[in-house]
Amino acid sequence: MQRMFNEEIGKLESLLNLLSYPTVAKKHDDSPADEEGREIFQVPSHIPILPLRGLVVFPMTAVPIRVGQPRSVRLIDDAIIRKQLIGLVTSRDPEVEDPGPEDVYRVGTIAAVHRLFKSPDGTLTLIMQGLMRIRVEEFINDVPYLTARVSPIPEQILTTTSLETEALQRNIVDGFSRLNELSPTGPEEMRSMIINLNDPLQLVYAVANQMQRIDLGDAQRLLELDHVTDKLHLLLSLLTKELEVVELGRKIRGEAQSEMEKTQREYFLREQLKAIRRELGDADEQHLEVEEFREKIEAASMPEEAEKEARRELDRLSKLPTMAAEYGVIRTYLDWLTSLPWDVQTEDNLDIPHAREVLDEDHYDLDEIKERILEYLAVRKLRAERQEEFEQEETKDLIRREREGVILCFVGPPGTGKTSLGQSIARALERKFIRQSLGGVRDEAEIRGHRRTYIGALPGRIIQALRRAESNNPVFMLDEVDKLGADFRGDPASALLEVLDPEQNREFRDHYLDVPFDLSQVMFITTANLLEPIPTPLRDRMEILNLSGYTESEKVHIAQGYLIPRQIRENGLRPSELSFTDGALRKIIRDHTREAGVRNLEREIGRICRKVVTRIAEGHTEPVRATVHQVPNLLGKPRYFPETALRTRLPGVATGLGVTVGGGDLLFIEATKMAGNKGFTVTGQLGDVMKESAQAALSYVRSQAKELGIPEDIFDTIDIHVHVPAGAVPKDGPSAGVTIATALASLLTGHQVRDDVGMTGEITLRGQVLPVGGIKMKVLAAHRAGLKTVILPQQNEKDLDDVPEEVRKALEIVLTERVDDVFGTALTSGEQET
Repeated sequence: MQRMFNEEIGKLESLLNLLSYPTVAKKHDDSPADEEGREIFQVPSHIPILPLRGLVVFPMTAVPIRVGQPRSVRLIDDAIIRKQLIGLVTSRDPEVEDPGPEDVYRVGTIAAVHRLFKSPDGTLTLIMQGLMRIRVEEFINDVPYLTARVSPIPEQILTTTSLETEALQRNIVDGFSRLNELSPTGPEEMRSMIINLNDPLQLVYAVANQMQRIDLGDAQRLLELDHVTDKLHLLLSLLTKELEVVELGRKIRGEAQSEMEKTQREYFLREQLKAIRRELGDADEQHLEVEEFREKIEAASMPEEAEKEARRELDRLSKLPTMAAEYGVIRTYLDWLTSLPWDVQTEDNLDIPHAREVLDEDHYDLDEIKERILEYLAVRKLRAERQEEFEQEETKDLIRREREGVILCFVGPPGTGKTSLGQSIARALERKFIRQSLGGVRDEAEIRGHRRTYIGALPGRIIQALRRAESNNPVFMLDEVDKLGADFRGDPASALLEVLDPEQNREFRDHYLDVPFDLSQVMFITTANLLEPIPTPLRDRMEILNLSGYTESEKVHIAQGYLIPRQIRENGLRPSELSFTDGALRKIIRDHTREAGVRNLEREIGRICRKVVTRIAEGHTEPVRATVHQVPNLLGKPRYFPETALRTRLPGVATGLGVTVGGGDLLFIEATKMAGNKGFTVTGQLGDVMKESAQAALSYVRSQAKELGIPEDIFDTIDIHVHVPAGAVPKDGPSAGVTIATALASLLTGHQVRDDVGMTGEITLRGQVLPVGGIKMKVLAAHRAGLKTVILPQQNEKDLDDVPEEVRKALEIVLTERVDDVFGTALTSGEQET
């Protein structure tokens, strides 16, 4: 039907444009004519009025109109029977269903019915031919339909075409052509006919009739304008606006279409990929991944809470599209949950002789440490053997709650074998070994993990290490626990409290996992160089085992049994190509190393091995035996010299014993006097505690001036300066009290301090000597330095049991309770001339 309407309208439009204006509806022999001889149409004075909703009919155009209201249908029937023309006026408001006289515009178009089609439902479809503009002068009646008295409105006829009119016509034709290219409307013949029109008035009405989206008010204004030039200007403006809207809409549609095509293409390719996988017997990738995670959850043997959380996240994963950002986050989380060793552990080797053999094979001496490890294994073995017996008793629940192990903390200088000892424990137990260095860690999240809300969130180092170990009962060594830091990101030492507490780590919650993980099966071992920097709450959770260092004989045995074979092997030598005498090793220990451990000793042995390798590479293949006389040729001049005698030649210098990060060491304290007025200065990068010890030592010496033979008025005329060399090294602690007092007494009495005496101890203002720590390391330091006598507090006698017997035999240990006794032992009887 619509196609038939378009064909009829096209034919009618072509016919109308072949006729001269005004179009003739009916010829009369006596009809008047215009100046050019064209027949003038006679408009009846009274005609029926058909109100139109949302449509303006222009002269010289043909439009389809659908009529459905009874009064309008009757109007059409009467007009056709009576062969009347009809006045077409537009309703001001398209929403009014039955417009009255007050609801319509007064300017309209008189038209004739060209073709009529009647539908089965009673509605009429008309093709109306617009003829001429009319003005409604007066409505006569509205029953049964509107009738009015009208008058024609003649159109202005241009006899000549101006440049402006021609330019407007060309712009309109170009715009209309462009508009039809972007949004084609109407038959092709009609568009070609409009493009070829020369009459500007016909062009205006034809183009306006073809513009589908022209505003109702603009169309009515175009009809009411009298001057053709004004009509051309308005139409060009409306056409330009419509063209901009259509071009913008086309651009938007193009962009949307491009995006839609891209999405459709991706969807098509994805569906193709799915189809190919189905043909190959594979399932959907996401479905496969979900099922894979489901199987992993089943096999992981998680605790109830962890399994519930994993299944909940898996359910979310199955409902998310793979392109969603959260998909990757959940997938990574499930990967971590399912890859942790929830129920995977290695079986312990609880054979005590085997463990003893492994420990002796890897380490020399360290009897106390080895015995403690063997005790740990013996307890586990006995508990395992008697488990069935305990389960039959009422103590069943108690045994289940028993701590699986203790937290050992190895404290000692570098090079004493703390880390390698942990490896030996793991080898003896046949467990996995993990090592994590905590030195410089400042962020709490390094221990507890990051929240999943952060980009790139990960579990903490504890959980990450357990995943790598693939076991929930490894030997876990936390190195350098005394070097943890703290800043605005939290306190890692506080985060370790839960990890290293056997009462709490059964349900350790990492921030990333947010489910409990049992750490009670892990054997944690920590290491530190100093005990003091470790926070007290953390220290309280660990069992402290001290590795104070080795004697010279022990170092020789370690070098012959462990260090030399390892260096020979690492440097590609054969055992027959290089050997060391004990004397050479002792000379290396004394002249080229000064340490509690054996790390530098191994470096020096490595230097000798590399020199031998170089000789072999040069063609000298004879075996090398390192002796005492060859050490200077191999290692050069000695690095360390006995300096006690040199430093204590003058009064006012005393040798103390202290503990540093590198173990025990000598501490020379110097005092001097000068003319002044009771001044007292202490220098040498000292802490507050050590400065207080110096002040207490001076007060005691002044109080004992008479007994020491010091003139009492000397303090009014001198200033005293106490200095501890190596001022760039921080020093603190109360154990230098007796040394400072001895240096001051030596200075003021003029008696020299013995060059073979070292001392340590805290003093009081009453002259008592109080106990101090680190006795074993201090005594070993004195032995390494070649001292003969060591003065210790009486209450530290019990600590001498830890000192090797050979050291106790080589030294004279003097135990004192009073500072006077220290003076009697340390000061020489004669006065040194200065």
